Amino acid sequence: MSIVTLVLPDFLLIALGWCLLHQLKYKAEFFSTAEKLVYFVLFPALLFASIVRAPLSFGDASNLMLATVMLMVAGIALAWLAVPFLKPDPVVQASLAQCAYRFNTYMGLSLSLSLAGQDGQSIMAIIVGCAVPIANVAAVTGLAKRQDNRILVELFRNPLILATVAGLACNLGGVEIPTFAMDTLQRLGACAIALGLICVGATLSIDGLASSARVMSWMIVVRLLLMPCVALMIGWVMPLSPTEQQMLLLFSALPTASTAYILAVRMGGDGRSVAATTSLTTMLSALSIPLWLYLRAF
Repeated sequence: MSIVTLVLPDFLLIALGWCLLHQLKYKAEFFSTAEKLVYFVLFPALLFASIVRAPLSFGDASNLMLATVMLMVAGIALAWLAVPFLKPDPVVQASLAQCAYRFNTYMGLSLSLSLAGQDGQSIMAIIVGCAVPIANVAAVTGLAKRQDNRILVELFRNPLILATVAGLACNLGGVEIPTFAMDTLQRLGACAIALGLICVGATLSIDGLASSARVMSWMIVVRLLLMPCVALMIGWVMPLSPTEQQMLLLFSALPTASTAYILAVRMGGDGRSVAATTSLTTMLSALSIPLWLYLRAF
């Protein structure tokens, strides 16, 4: 099966979400409620179950997490290099910088399963779980007008971080999860990806392009071009398995998460530009993800 065929179902689900909202006139409140269900219940269940069943050792997990940290730090640094080169408005820069390193977790876990089965999804779950706190700290710090406890609050109540920490603790600690509990979590997780991708499609918008086009272009280049280049280099120098290298590359090429828009609005940033950038990275990734995976095969 070709790479394009493997990634096509995810983008068809995104297109379905757009059609449900714009063509079939589903209410926006429906998608808002569904996204909360995915974020706070279904997706944490998927993360926890994926990490718990992964065949992990401390050494394997530490190498993969170190590679993820290196990739995220590179993405954050590249995003803020826009400041000396483009001299953007501080609010626009702080809002859009997160678009360069935040990532669509729904697509990551869905595509990893299509490409490498349960092992690939478990590896992606660890990458996502390691990257979520880094992305949140960087995004909240950039948008915060003053130092306060919001960063810690964001971290300690983030369901994805909590699910990741719990999953790693149970896995590495050898904790046995009852079969009925794992079955329940896996059923919840099975709903997460499809519903999450449909919600992504419903949020697509390209309004607000003109005022911050240069900064948006910079972040799109970092997200879809430079981050995969960095991932390839890290894969060459780090002791990662071929599947881990593939999942790290896939992770690096994911489009920006819609939660970047939510955070920008909540913290007084430029929400329209973030929404447009998120939508553009999602649409362009339909071409870039197959390209990067194809290039890696050679």
